[in-house]
Amino acid sequence: MHAIVEKRELAPNTYLVRVQAPLIARKRKAGQFIIIMVDKQSERLPLTIVDSNPDEGTITLVFQAVGKSTMRLAKLNVGDTVSDIAGPLGQPTHIENFGLCIVVGGGYGVAPVVPIARALAEAGNRVVAINGARTAEAVILVDELEKFCERVEICTDDGTLGHHGMVTSVLEAMLAEYGNVDFVLAIGPAPMMRAVADMTRAPAIPTMVSLNPIMIDGTGMCGGCRVDVGGERKFACVDGPEFDGHLVDFDKLMARQRVYREFESEARLQYEHACKLDLPTKE
Repeated sequence: MHAIVEKRELAPNTYLVRVQAPLIARKRKAGQFIIIMVDKQSERLPLTIVDSNPDEGTITLVFQAVGKSTMRLAKLNVGDTVSDIAGPLGQPTHIENFGLCIVVGGGYGVAPVVPIARALAEAGNRVVAINGARTAEAVILVDELEKFCERVEICTDDGTLGHHGMVTSVLEAMLAEYGNVDFVLAIGPAPMMRAVADMTRAPAIPTMVSLNPIMIDGTGMCGGCRVDVGGERKFACVDGPEFDGHLVDFDKLMARQRVYREFESEARLQYEHACKLDLPTKE
């Protein structure tokens, strides 16, 4: 069992939790993730490790309560426990001194950007960030990015905070302003990552994206997280989650992400209905 020692709501339905997981806290590196189970019968949820404190034995996770399992996780509070956490999983981010790096986060995809921005800065890179969200109230982790980035630009789809528009508009302006950019990282919705990769392809700027396909076991056994990268079959859980954005087949990625959407919506509706009636729910 793993105790929750901190819980904060960063934005509507977006939560930060710190959980006791001493072994993972000592071993994790930027870019890696865990799989968490609320209890023994629950769905396995892959979540990026945003931070860790080896001395306290804790890891920090950020998630959106958008489906049945994440809604169940969001109901837990400080002092409650989750039954299982497996990790650290996945390949760590490749970090070196590239030079000038632009990191782009969309929505709660900003959360996995934070540890990578920190690692890039600690390796001697200049790091600038773009933090995008739909509205001002959905913008998260600005203070955390500012610790490691020399510049953080915020943009919102509705213009309620920062630049009015998409992250790609800000990225286009930055590429023109800086001239020579050595590395770009983009994490967020698949359409956003594809748009960033399309923008950096012509100038041949190395661009990494972090993929979140359907995932079950996290060890490469189930094959659920398969993605096509450069014409080859890869598994996001063991080969990734980060890949060359210029080589990812985003059409196939997004098609696979939609496969179980109807079932996910039905599970959420049943869970919400059961919660209103205060009935036990089936996994």
